Amino acid sequence: MAEADPVIFIGGLGRSGSMLLERLLGELPGVAPLGEVAHLWRHGVQAGEPCGCGQPFEHCPFWRKVGARGFGQWRESQIGWLRRLCVRVDRTRRIPAYALGFVSREAELVEYVRSYTRIYAAAAEIADAHTVVDSSRHASLAYCLSAIMDLRIVHLVRDPRAVAASRRGKARHRKPRLPEDGRPTTRPEARWTPVRTAVDWFVQNLAFEFLRGKGVDVVRVRYEDLLARPAETLDALTTRLGLPHATESFAFLGDRQARIGVAHTVAGNPLRFGVGRIGFRDRPVKLPATHRWLVTALTWPLLLLYGYRLGGLTPRRRATASRVRRPHIIDGASSSEPARVHVPHTDEVEDPPCHRHPGRPALRRISHHQR
Repeated sequence: MAEADPVIFIGGLGRSGSMLLERLLGELPGVAPLGEVAHLWRHGVQAGEPCGCGQPFEHCPFWRKVGARGFGQWRESQIGWLRRLCVRVDRTRRIPAYALGFVSREAELVEYVRSYTRIYAAAAEIADAHTVVDSSRHASLAYCLSAIMDLRIVHLVRDPRAVAASRRGKARHRKPRLPEDGRPTTRPEARWTPVRTAVDWFVQNLAFEFLRGKGVDVVRVRYEDLLARPAETLDALTTRLGLPHATESFAFLGDRQARIGVAHTVAGNPLRFGVGRIGFRDRPVKLPATHRWLVTALTWPLLLLYGYRLGGLTPRRRATASRVRRPHIIDGASSSEPARVHVPHTDEVEDPPCHRHPGRPALRRISHHQR
């Protein structure tokens, strides 16, 4: 991984299709998807949850080599040290200060980000990739990373009414499956009220808007556009990101389906274990009217900015069959109406907030290879 090659960070709220987008980007030549690197130490090193290849983290040859290259080896003793750094610098409440340029704890921030750059550089080298993708999502982490290193951020947004519908229901446990099944060990789903979802959606997405205003390379993509027109959306996105690709690079995409291979991803939803054909199919979004209007009332400024209708779950602007436009990737809002489609197995199981959330100061930058 050349020093000038940036990392692609997929940011946004959970249940917005970040794993789907990462898996699709990971099918492009020279791109290595890593999953949610923010949870690597806790879910991979400490808990030993399986890699996307199906093997336990500690037995996966790819991650064993990454640990050896980046840290000598993975050590659980490092987890406490990184957690303390995370609590001090990577917090949502610190985003306003970072956005305004009020920087403190610079040495700790540099050390914290260096733990990520070691992983990125080692993974790129082992995978022989020019670009790696991190789908950690959290705005606070994006502020931390972009303050120190070159970072390209894909800001993935989804209609908050659909996110709220996806998060509805009682907390429940699913029956764990063994890594040999190619499925993850599962954790209980957290229950999210409509108000909590709406506030979280607004705060996280607004944070990425401020990050764009600070001059960071942030590209907005709508989940609905990705599902309705995956090939066009990916083509526009990769062009905007400056990723080398050709027409044949998208041969894995078909009509509302894609064929994906094995990926060495850590943490994230069960889609990271998917191999073979995955389909995009319609599924109505069910949300009580009172919940729908409550979420709308709390998020309407960004709903309009992103091109969603206030009265429903479809975009404001319509396009006829004879006048379908390309997804508007740079500014985010598409001028055409995507179908209300959903990939049933792409909803993330949201981890309870552990210890993340900050902002972006103007600090010195470090190389991806700097130890």
